[in-house]
Amino acid sequence: MGSRLIAVTYGTPDPALLARFWAAMLGREPVADAGGVLLPGEGGQLGLRFAAGGAPPRRQHRMHLHLASDSLDDQQRIAAAARAAGAARLGVGQQPGEGHVVLADPGGYEFCVIEPGNRWLAGCGRLAEITAEGTRAVGFFWSQALGWPLVWDKGEQTAVQSPDGGTKLSWDAWDGEPADARSGAGPQRFELAADDLEAEAGRLAGLGARRLGPTLLADPDGAEFRVHANRGK
Repeated sequence: MGSRLIAVTYGTPDPALLARFWAAMLGREPVADAGGVLLPGEGGQLGLRFAAGGAPPRRQHRMHLHLASDSLDDQQRIAAAARAAGAARLGVGQQPGEGHVVLADPGGYEFCVIEPGNRWLAGCGRLAEITAEGTRAVGFFWSQALGWPLVWDKGEQTAVQSPDGGTKLSWDAWDGEPADARSGAGPQRFELAADDLEAEAGRLAGLGARRLGPTLLADPDGAEFRVHANRGK
């Protein structure tokens, strides 16, 4: 028994457009399914799914991606390829000397291309991290929910990673704003798979999740996520 994290789903008016963009950025093959378009992850890399839905305007989305680079040339190549494919450069208060490049994909979702030599993301793969707004408690919740150890716990920042490595998940109470002020039914959510949906929903509720429907739950911060039947993907 237990949950397996399959993907982060992004709501968008044009799932095919975002799937093509991210397939090119990550070198993955899109797979159409009942939930939209999935870019499966391998070797510890988290999948991305794009589903029909709105992406309401807001100051900053709750989650964003960090892409790792191998060299300055590689970082510039990734950023240039993203802009050529429809991404826009963003200025979100970066400090002088910060080496990462902040962009928005064609759906308006923020992501960063991280400078080479970043020790935190070393060995995590191209899709190195998904960072989200969230409290310390929600980091502990996801550690228990997924069976992934905490790899960072300092102040209000937490992070977890699969024992097998790959994409890290991290949370931070950005700008001192309470996470629950911008959580709930947003355009981004985690998608999990489990063998026994009812038993797993009960287990997650025991860890602090709130049940909103047969497969829909909310984590301790109120951010929604889904648990699906395990199909081996």
